[in-house]
Amino acid sequence: MKGYPVSVILATGARYILPLMLLFAFFILLRGHNEPGGGFIGGLVVACGFSLFALAYSVAEARQILRVQPIQLIGWGLLIALFSGLPALLLGMPFMTGLWPDFTIPAIGKVGTPTIFDIGVFMVVIGVILSVVFSLAEN
Repeated sequence: MKGYPVSVILATGARYILPLMLLFAFFILLRGHNEPGGGFIGGLVVACGFSLFALAYSVAEARQILRVQPIQLIGWGLLIALFSGLPALLLGMPFMTGLWPDFTIPAIGKVGTPTIFDIGVFMVVIGVILSVVFSLAEN
């Protein structure tokens, strides 16, 4: 029964819930440096959305929608997290010291080095969780 969803209800729900989960994860990511949330929780929400989609359809279709290999997300996320600590180091401060600019971005707020670090963590968590889930689901 390759190519057919497991359940029509699950397939329909997964198709509509995935975009909502991605939006919610983005919200959690952006509010994380001021309130509870952040990259880790946001990454888990994204990974849960894609895992649900893979369960409803197939891992191949979930990979197609993701459009990037989970291992690449891990690598890029680690690089972003590493580079978020370099501005402080270049200014003579300890590595990973949080720096905040004087300006704000409309509808987002201040984006400092902790936010950039959270984006890296977000990508790493998505990559790790989806690597495990996709590997287990394919076998």
